Amino acid sequence: MSGFDLAVPRRVLFGPGRAGDLADLLPPLGRRVLLCTGRDPSRSRSLLGGVDPVAVVSVPGEPTVDGVRAATREARDAGVDVVVAIGGGSVLDTGKAVAALLGNGTDPLDHLEVVGRGVPVARPARPCVAVPTTAGTGAEVTANAVLAAPEHGVKASIRSPHLLAAVALVDPLLTLTCPPEVTASSGLDALTQCLEPYVSPQANPATDAVAAAGLRRGARALRAAYERGEDRGAREDMALCSLFGGIALANAKLGAVHGLAGVVGGTVDAPHGAVCAALLAPVVEANVRALRAREPDSPALCRHAEVARLLTGRDDATVEEGVAWLRETVAALDVPPLGAVGLEPAQHAEVAATAARSSSMRGNPVQLTDDDLLGVLRAAS
Repeated sequence: MSGFDLAVPRRVLFGPGRAGDLADLLPPLGRRVLLCTGRDPSRSRSLLGGVDPVAVVSVPGEPTVDGVRAATREARDAGVDVVVAIGGGSVLDTGKAVAALLGNGTDPLDHLEVVGRGVPVARPARPCVAVPTTAGTGAEVTANAVLAAPEHGVKASIRSPHLLAAVALVDPLLTLTCPPEVTASSGLDALTQCLEPYVSPQANPATDAVAAAGLRRGARALRAAYERGEDRGAREDMALCSLFGGIALANAKLGAVHGLAGVVGGTVDAPHGAVCAALLAPVVEANVRALRAREPDSPALCRHAEVARLLTGRDDATVEEGVAWLRETVAALDVPPLGAVGLEPAQHAEVAATAARSSSMRGNPVQLTDDDLLGVLRAAS
């Protein structure tokens, strides 16, 4: 076995009720707080206790280059020395990006991949505390921030170890109020982010351990969390699935689901998790088909069979039964196909060609051709 690196935040705090620890965490990190939050800042403010932020940034949708630029400008003007991000993946990515830009005195396009200059983030970020309120992206433990660049029709990342949060605080109770559609899309994203690193050629024993645990917990809990949002056990399992998926993807990379989803998300206005969910089973089928045809001795085929066993809970499950489980789960959670969220067949070729160049494709277990990717898009539509 070759060696490996493992990048995680300095501290990870997990457990029901841990959000109550937030206010006491802040004084050693900084005194002038930027609060990044979702549509309702009042909910997040209540978690800060007696801490009064010097600036508040609301992130109502997907984070954009312009939005992060404006938030960074406001934070600089306010003399912010610590960022607290409380919300879904968009909020957490905004908070991490702003913290990095504050620490480096730079602009998002200086560091953004694909559409920016791609300059490495040279200096440490301002401390960032990431508090997820959905179980999905795992952004509290990832070393990147995904931003939409609408003028380029794509989403791209600022990627650096400096984007790791100083503290990831995960309290499953904060997800109890997630509506079913958010639970479904974010939960399927979490499951995807355990599956793709598990079959990645860059997997290692540490990522295998967390990804397998995430797959097992997510498979048993996702439908329960969707159908019974008040189920605390299911919410805790999904929070762990998301956390473990974030650690796995940060260290073993993603694959074609996210390679395609990033381009689709830059083309149409659709929730990232729902796009991933629509793509998941077709990508697994395409990968297995390509592996059997081109690399029949690849260990990734055994990995896909292990995924099927983890998802179904059956030791004799086949790859095909794992794919069937994915399809049945996506259907049960009422996830719309890509056509229903606005992706037109005429856009498929451009999406496939752009996705083939995506950095996420580096973690795919086999190289997919443009024709393979077109087949995935047709199957997901």
